[in-house]
This record gives sequence, structure tokens and C-alpha cells, in this order.
Amino acid sequence: MKDWVAIGRLWRARGNRGELLGELDSSEPGREEKLKVVALEVGGERRRMEVEEVWRHDGRPVFKFAGVDSISDAEKFEHAEILVSPEDVASPEEGSYSYAELVGCRVEGSSFAGTVRGVEEYGGPPLLNVESDGRQVLIPFARAICKEIDVRNRIIRVELPDGLLETQ
Repeated sequence: MKDWVAIGRLWRARGNRGELLGELDSSEPGREEKLKVVALEVGGERRRMEVEEVWRHDGRPVFKFAGVDSISDAEKFEHAEILVSPEDVASPEEGSYSYAELVGCRVEGSSFAGTVRGVEEYGGPPLLNVESDGRQVLIPFARAICKEIDVRNRIIRVELPDGLLETQ
């Protein structure tokens, strides 16, 4: 499990059956339904877990893991990273990028530089959550703004629209 890849995280216990509300860093519809075995990492410890059931609530996946059958069992995994084996990492289509590939990339523009800390979705294009000079900036992940995306070299070159930085 040493080389497993983080694909999302668990937020909090939900319900009384040991379920956990989570989030995946994937734009692939139904990605959570393909997960059978994952590793959960919390507090520096990893534990291999079998995904018993996954369903969606308010647009977010709810996970039920084998052997996690109560609220107190589930609370032990709150804020855990969800990891998968390298073979289970979803390969994006040509010209597409997994959110995990984008996190950590350097974002550079004519008067802007920062690092992608996450990708968020609110119904429109995904937003790059970029840390720049100690503040959070949300940049639409759109071709009109993200002119060059080179995940191999961990860089995204942007042309920010006038006023974008002033509105945040």
C-alpha cells in the first residue's frame, strides 16, 4: 500500500449504520461505484478497507465499509484520505486531467503565481483552488483561462480575466 494514490477524502460520519460522507477528486461520473477495495489513511496510519456500498446524498458519495457498523466505528475514519492502488487510478481521456494530477501544480500568469491545493465544483466549470501569497484564489478550469496545462512538469499557465483577483 506504499505506492497507493490519494483520490479523495472522508468528511464525517453519517447516519447510524457506520456510513461516511466523502468526496472524490474525479470528474468521472460514477467513479465511486467502481471502488471495491481502498486504503484509508488517518493519523499517519493506513488501513485496507472493503467498500460494501456507496450511494449519493446531496451530490456527495456516502461510503459504507465492511466492518464499520456504527457511528463510533465511522468516527475513527473522519477526515481520512481515500487511496487506491496504482492499477485502480482512473485514466482520464486525452486532453482531460484527473483532479489528483492537478493538485500540487504551479499556476503562473503575467502577474500571478500560486499552487493548486484542490479542485472544487459548484455546477459550472471546475474551479482550481489556488494558494497564492497566503490567500485562496478560485480560478475557473477553462481553456479560455488555462492556456497551457503540463501535468508532467506540474505547471499550468493562465491568462486571468481582468478583475478576477479583485473579486476574491
